Amino acid sequence: MRKSGHTMRIFVRFVSRSWKKRDMINQINCRMNQIKGKGYKKAFWEWWHFSKMDAVQVFLFAALGYLYLKKKRQRRTWVHPINTARHTHGHFVTLYRPLRERDPVKFFNYLRMSIHTFDELLMKVREPLTKRDTNMRAAIPPEEMLVLTLRYLASGCSLKDLHYNFRIGRSTAGEIVRKVCQTIWETMKDQCLQTPTGETWLAIAAGFWERANYPNCLGAVDGKHVRIVKPLHSGSLYQNYKHYFSIGLLAVADANYNFVYVDVGSYGKDSDSTLFRNSTLWNEIEGGNLNIPRPAPLPGSDVSVPYAFVGDEAFGLSTHLLRPYSGTHLTVKKRVFNYRLSRARRYVECSFGILSNKWRIFHRPLDVNVDFCVDIVKCCCILHNYVRARDGVNFEDTLTVTGLDEYANDDIIPVNRHTNRFRDALSNYFTSNAGQVPWQMDII
Repeated sequence: MRKSGHTMRIFVRFVSRSWKKRDMINQINCRMNQIKGKGYKKAFWEWWHFSKMDAVQVFLFAALGYLYLKKKRQRRTWVHPINTARHTHGHFVTLYRPLRERDPVKFFNYLRMSIHTFDELLMKVREPLTKRDTNMRAAIPPEEMLVLTLRYLASGCSLKDLHYNFRIGRSTAGEIVRKVCQTIWETMKDQCLQTPTGETWLAIAAGFWERANYPNCLGAVDGKHVRIVKPLHSGSLYQNYKHYFSIGLLAVADANYNFVYVDVGSYGKDSDSTLFRNSTLWNEIEGGNLNIPRPAPLPGSDVSVPYAFVGDEAFGLSTHLLRPYSGTHLTVKKRVFNYRLSRARRYVECSFGILSNKWRIFHRPLDVNVDFCVDIVKCCCILHNYVRARDGVNFEDTLTVTGLDEYANDDIIPVNRHTNRFRDALSNYFTSNAGQVPWQMDII
């Protein structure tokens, strides 16, 4: 209202010289100071109601308001000239469609999935993403929204890059990416990340015995730091032991490199063990609601041990979670157990490698708010399982983990004798004739 106030005072001085209405001028100046900062329309009706203006005052106020609104800066364009060329120069037209029609190999590299897999995904999310056209403009189709989001996740580009490449506003691109990520999670989590049943746990354990020679294993569990830009007013909550900001990703993987469970969004300062103890997975284990099968005999033996997850030294030892023996001067049995457990635990490391190398948004800090970061990570975990089941996996992606860092192993939890006896039983089994593998003594 600063410019409008200046205009009003000039006009009032002009009127005072011509009409000599001193009382009216004083009322206007006094009221101007009272309504400073309010909208013109609101100020007008307040003045009309409380002051009971006469016809001259109404004319003066209306004229001054008209001058103010006339001088108010008008929007230069409804749509930026760059964005008006979306239908002719955007990547959805110039790149996506030619790749889809003529080059399936490069299409896979562009969106990290085959054409058939993309079409199936589009069919699942089309209805929730469909918007209604208006008289002002046509809605962006779900296919273009999905392509934009997958390219953002696959390339690790910024929202500003999407603005220039797809000829869509930066804020619009951010809204689209978040909406698509939330839709993929809500639509497909029951299919791609469903809660295992008793039969599912037995199938997972059979996979670990076949591929890793580790019996009664429910999955490999580990946590990773996902880099983010420091959230506003967060202090050191998200600062981890490596002195950068992150959110936690806790995951359980099976022997097929699929995620069985994910927990996203914990503070970066938390350790692996804290993250696991605060997760819904641990609460369900403690409450007996996870449908874990009853203890079963080890193959070729009459010794029964409970089904358990495997993790590294940062996790606490419990009945349903086993970790390696700590220390350097270990016996042969303990070293053999650590080796056999590491063969099972590497599947979650390989799963993180596939995740980060396929969806390269993890190669840089996520520069959006924390809730948006959580949506991105959860969506990528769903896409990981979805694409893994249909298009397989690139072996080279399993060799390195880029952008996701390990948790520190400085929060070591003491071991009690009751839970340690199951680990001792496995260490004895791995050195017996029934449970040993021919090459283990050469490795340790």
